[in-house]
Amino acid sequence: MSSSIPTLPTIRIGDCEVSRLIMGGNPFSGFSHVSTELDWEMISYYTMPRLQDTLDEAWRCGINTVVSRADRHIMRMMLEHRLNGGQMQWIAQTAGEFADISANIAEIARYKPIAIFHHGTYADNAWHRGEMATITDIVKIIKDAGLPAGIATHIPEVIEYAEEHEWETDFYAACFYDLARGYKSAPAVDQDAYRQDRFPDSDPARMAKVIRQASKPCLAYKILAASRKCGSDAELRATFKYAFDNIKPTDGVVVGVYQKYKNQVAQDAQFVRELLVD
Repeated sequence: MSSSIPTLPTIRIGDCEVSRLIMGGNPFSGFSHVSTELDWEMISYYTMPRLQDTLDEAWRCGINTVVSRADRHIMRMMLEHRLNGGQMQWIAQTAGEFADISANIAEIARYKPIAIFHHGTYADNAWHRGEMATITDIVKIIKDAGLPAGIATHIPEVIEYAEEHEWETDFYAACFYDLARGYKSAPAVDQDAYRQDRFPDSDPARMAKVIRQASKPCLAYKILAASRKCGSDAELRATFKYAFDNIKPTDGVVVGVYQKYKNQVAQDAQFVRELLVD
């Protein structure tokens, strides 16, 4: 499969060139961070053929990487994509519903991701419990599997802690909004998890400052506040601009897409091309 549009500007994760706009996969698994009703609508829409079409569209638009949780639904998606000749790279997130994260990582590795990072809610809860050493154990398991290792978080101080203690992470996934102001369960195991989500306008500046100071690449996610910053094309473009203006040139952004009502993949890629290329 060849791309009809050149790849967007890239950063490096491990040995791989990764487009600075990365397609996020939460909608693929039905995680809207809005409501259980929208979750179900997303699950119903994203049949396997539509998932494959979405991956192919991202590649055509110059996006070469997808970030998504490593549930078996997504593993099947990536397997079929590659069996059909697809070339999208996969950065995998551990899946919170698996009781044995080390076994989850071993299974992920069979599907040839280019990197793995640990689920943000679990890193955040370790922070609240004062048990950050448990996260370094997960980083080591990922690296022992021969892959670049990252951690995700919604809490700026988690990245500051990892930097101060010189963790052997290769990158961070950093949420623009602190959805973990207290201990919480992941949406995959708690249908009430969304009730704790807050998206104050002051949050992005806090995380962006930490991202700029981080010594390693960061993947900024939820820059659109889980669809809350999409009221108009102008707002959408301005939000992309804010994100890229406030992170390092070595960082990327992860944006989930829901293709049911319009081609969000193409629109997002065009905004980023205008901001970074034209």
